[in-house]
Amino acid sequence: MRTKYIKRVLLFVLFCIASELWGQQKISGKVITGDELDLAPALVVNISENRSVLSDMSGRFEIEAKENDEIRFVKEGYYRVDKKLTREEINTPFNIILKKVEIQIPEVKIKYRPTGNLAKDNQHYNESRKLQSLKSDMEDYMRSPLIEPLPNNTTSKTFTGHDFNVGQVNLFGVFNAVSDLVKKATKPKITKANYIETQDFLRRVRNEVNLNFLKKYGMDEEQIEAFLLYADKTRSLAKKYRKDFSVSVIEYELKVAFGEYSKTHPLEGTRE
Repeated sequence: MRTKYIKRVLLFVLFCIASELWGQQKISGKVITGDELDLAPALVVNISENRSVLSDMSGRFEIEAKENDEIRFVKEGYYRVDKKLTREEINTPFNIILKKVEIQIPEVKIKYRPTGNLAKDNQHYNESRKLQSLKSDMEDYMRSPLIEPLPNNTTSKTFTGHDFNVGQVNLFGVFNAVSDLVKKATKPKITKANYIETQDFLRRVRNEVNLNFLKKYGMDEEQIEAFLLYADKTRSLAKKYRKDFSVSVIEYELKVAFGEYSKTHPLEGTRE
């Protein structure tokens, strides 16, 4: 009786494991943008399972998913795409086409409207004659040769006393030179990061760098992920800092990148 019970338990466990393996598979495909010059990876998010990966530089991706899972594709400068998986897409690679976001040129406002009166309009647009004359005189003065020789800004040897450094080795200079050589020799060489190194670097940034300043602008995890991709692309973060990771330096670089990012991406929240 006890043996039968153990067999049933084992069969139940094996059935659960098989069901999980069958239900959860890996899907694959390619993100297409139509822009051959844009080599930045796209963010692929399984909304249903809370998983995310980055596509490689050619757009190929692979992520765990099952039928009816909702998959989201996000890329800086493109409209995002949401897709619900079908049974056919589980077993066959598929392509996702992202369309580029149109950039609207801000309206230029003209404060002064011409009146048609040439004297009045010229007075507004043109510099005054006195200012033009002053600029012309300054340019002539700056271009003219020196008339008087410049004084020699040195101290007479009569007042300097004996120079005890004559014939002596400058120990501080030697020490500084050696110190600079040691720093150059020990500092890691900057090289281009591959796809895996970039992912590892961004994961470390999320874990170690304080990103609360992004959340103050109402950015959720998905938006923060997209911003980090933008910052890495524009500031070459993984290339410069993955081997020499400095939290303070990377946080400064992120804030510089955010200044440019916020110009084209409307955000919520109060500014710091």
